[in-house]
Amino acid sequence: MSHPQAKIHRMSELVEPIATVTFSEVPNEAFLALGMRDYWDGYFAGRAAPLGQAPAEVVHAVFYNFADGEVARHIPWVWGKITPQEAIAVRERGTAAALRQLLGPLVGSPGLVRAADLATRAAVSAPTEGRALYAGLRTLDVPEDPVARLWHAATLLREHRGDGHNAALLAHGIGGTQAHVLMALSLGMKAEEFGRVHHLPRARLATVVDGLRGRGLVNADGGFTDAGREVKERIETLTDELAAPPYDVLSADELDELTAGLEPIAAAARGHDD
Repeated sequence: MSHPQAKIHRMSELVEPIATVTFSEVPNEAFLALGMRDYWDGYFAGRAAPLGQAPAEVVHAVFYNFADGEVARHIPWVWGKITPQEAIAVRERGTAAALRQLLGPLVGSPGLVRAADLATRAAVSAPTEGRALYAGLRTLDVPEDPVARLWHAATLLREHRGDGHNAALLAHGIGGTQAHVLMALSLGMKAEEFGRVHHLPRARLATVVDGLRGRGLVNADGGFTDAGREVKERIETLTDELAAPPYDVLSADELDELTAGLEPIAAAARGHDD
C-alpha cells in the first residue's frame, strides 16, 4: 500500500544513522588492519564491493557525487589488497560490532529483532531496475544475526533512496559536485565551507558555483536564489517519492510500528557522529 510522503521521509531520517555506522571508527580500523592506506580506501572497498571489481569509471558513475579523479585514487588499488567478497565480510563484521557498542541494552531486545524483521521485509521487496547499487546489495545474503540484519536492511533502504536521489539530480541537470553545493547552501553554509567539497581547488569549486549562478540558482553572493531553493525542494520531494516502493509491502500499522521501533535505535546509533 502507499504511505504519506512525510512517513517515507521520516524513515530516511531513521535509516541514515544506522546505515552510516559502517563509516565509523570500528569498521575503518578493520579495513586498515588489512592493508588499506586510509579511511577512503576502506570506504570505497566496502561500499563498492557489491558491484564486484567494477572499474573506477563505473563506481564513479554509480556513486555520482564524487569529484572527478577521487574514486580512481582508490579503485582498483584496493582490489590488490582485498577481494570484494572479503570487503563485504569485513564491512558487515565491523559494522555489527560498532552497532553493538552503540546500542548497548537494545541489542537482542524484542524491539530490535522486530524492527530488523520489518525493515528487512521492506528492504528486499522493491524493484531493482535503474537502482545499480541497490541491485548489487540485493545479491548479498541477508545476515542471520539481528544486529547485522538490521544494518543490512538499513543499508539497502539507504542505497535504494540514494539511487533514486541520483536519478532526481540527473533529471534536474544537477551534477554530483553541484549537488554538494546545493546541500551546503540548504544548510546555510558557503560551498567552500562544506566538508564534502571544501578540499577541492578554489578555482575548480568556483567554476561549479559559477555554473549554478549562470542557471539562476545561485546569487552573486553565493547563496540560494528563489529558483535555486525551488529546484532543491523539487529534488528532495522527488527523492522521497522514488524512495517509497520498499515500504509498499508494509501495512500502515506495520510502518508505524517500524518507525517507533527504529526511533531509539537511530538515536543510539547517532552516537558515532559525536
